[in-house]
Amino acid sequence: MCLVSRPSGPEVSAQDLTEDEEAEAVDEDVVDDVTAEDEDDEAEVEDDENAELTEEKEDEEEEALVGEVKASPNADTTILFVKGEDFPANNIVKFLLGFSNKGSENFVVESLDASFRYPQDYQFYIQNFTALQLGIVVPSGRQATFEYSFIPAEPMGGRPFGLVINLNYKDGNGNIFQDAVFNQTVTITEREDGLDGETIFMYVFLSGLGLLVVVGLHQLMESRKRRRPAPKVEMGTSSHNDVDLSWIPQETLNQISTFSDETTENHKRSTLSPHTESFTHSSLFLRSVS
Repeated sequence: MCLVSRPSGPEVSAQDLTEDEEAEAVDEDVVDDVTAEDEDDEAEVEDDENAELTEEKEDEEEEALVGEVKASPNADTTILFVKGEDFPANNIVKFLLGFSNKGSENFVVESLDASFRYPQDYQFYIQNFTALQLGIVVPSGRQATFEYSFIPAEPMGGRPFGLVINLNYKDGNGNIFQDAVFNQTVTITEREDGLDGETIFMYVFLSGLGLLVVVGLHQLMESRKRRRPAPKVEMGTSSHNDVDLSWIPQETLNQISTFSDETTENHKRSTLSPHTESFTHSSLFLRSVS
């Protein structure tokens, strides 16, 4: 008969705790392994993204280098602004461009263009001018001169802009070249000579104001004249020489003439003094006595 002794209560508890600790340790190791694997995966993804971005940048740089058109080493260009490097707004700017062929092959000058760009970013166009189509062949060792003119927009006055002037040409093999003859930042000056819209408006306004002042003074003088009484004009005796009396019968005219004569005699008598009247009566009395 075998007797098996069983461990007491505290010993059993100690064994259970030991097993739990071992299980927790195993779980922690598993979690650490999973976390490490996730971190490795994230690092690999980041490395792949960085590699892709680097490859894209390199591809873009290669495309830019391939697509960039440069000037030919066998050609020289010069530029001369007729009125100096002064760019007044809303005024013609003219320049002469010289092209020299130093190579052994002919060059075909195709076009000449100019444009104003944003000074902080030359890829942004502010004003683009029409390209001058040339199609002129310049033989080896020869020179050619081209004339071009443009007008800066009036709102651009007083501000800086990038001026780019390009000459496009090709050689006998069909290779295309482009020479940036002028590529600098210039300041567009405001036009001072001539009449602009503001000056014309000012002149019209002043003319209208002067006209209103003249009309006001005229009305004031007229009102003062109306307030003053009209001076009395003495009218003398008017003659009837200018009156047409042919339509009046002759008898009526004779009566009017007789009446006017009698009226005149009566008026003269009434104006005589008393002494004159007494003298007249005395003379009449003496004549009657005699």
